[in-house]
Amino acid sequence: MAEVAVTRPRLGFKVGRASGNAGVYVAFVILLIGLGFAAPRFFTFGNMTDVLRQAVPIAVIAFGATFVIGMRGIDLSVGSTLALTGLVTANVLVLGYPVPVACLAGLALGAFIGLVNGFLITKVGITDFIATMAIMVVSRGVVMVYTQGIPITGASDPAFRAIGQSYLAGIPVPVILTAIVFVGAYYLLYYTRFGRFVLSIGSNPDAARLVGIPTDKIKIAVYVLAGVLSAFAGIMLTSRLESAMPEAGQGYELDVIAAVVIGGTGLSGGRATLFGTVVGAVLMAVVRNALNLLNVNTFWHQIVIGTIILVAVAADRFNRSRKA
Repeated sequence: MAEVAVTRPRLGFKVGRASGNAGVYVAFVILLIGLGFAAPRFFTFGNMTDVLRQAVPIAVIAFGATFVIGMRGIDLSVGSTLALTGLVTANVLVLGYPVPVACLAGLALGAFIGLVNGFLITKVGITDFIATMAIMVVSRGVVMVYTQGIPITGASDPAFRAIGQSYLAGIPVPVILTAIVFVGAYYLLYYTRFGRFVLSIGSNPDAARLVGIPTDKIKIAVYVLAGVLSAFAGIMLTSRLESAMPEAGQGYELDVIAAVVIGGTGLSGGRATLFGTVVGAVLMAVVRNALNLLNVNTFWHQIVIGTIILVAVAADRFNRSRKA
């Protein structure tokens, strides 16, 4: 009997450990030079610290979004998750519970929201765009119903304030915590089977399933990770403000997607770069800071951000077409 050759499906994912879109770095440098001339206050120590603080929540959420988008998914619920988990954390603190309990409550809620997203997508069969958009609306609605649009104040425990306001060796603690999260995400994506599975699914979901990768479990785990990181960002922001703002996180989903795509993670999946995500997150913070320093009307901010997203996606499509 003749032997039959069996060809295993090819999983052609690409991991960009240290590089994203090369043009992003050039544009970033040009932007910094231009801002140095247009807004002399931009390079002051205080403003640089503000830029880093503004980049922290976007960067932390974007680390999780890098996994989601690298898996060929999308998560529109991150901003609402930040607001709702920050609200729960502040409320638990106001009720008199210890800081660790309050933080764990916020993180657990973030994980639950991610679990719901993953379940709706993998088990119910709802597309990721619709599922996460629905959770985004529901979560924001819960925040507004509970708060009636009024901030939850009183989250002023010294240990909790230290998370978002203190310094270590002259470096803001939120920046240090973000760096720790980056290291953990970097290891998870580039040095574990989980990370390889994520990019395999993004590259070719059908082939990944055929070679035995538990695609549903991986997808659920990725959305849980995104929920936890969104909650962590919410905790840091709540600590910084010493209150839970009902409108916290509005528009963050746009900034996060922009940061990830600008950094070089392709919307079509199978390709991810966390270094690029860091650059993208800082770039988004720099853009918003520059618009404020230049006294640009806030109504124009979303137009600028939307234009950046369009340019980033168009550049990604062009690069992929050229390589193909």
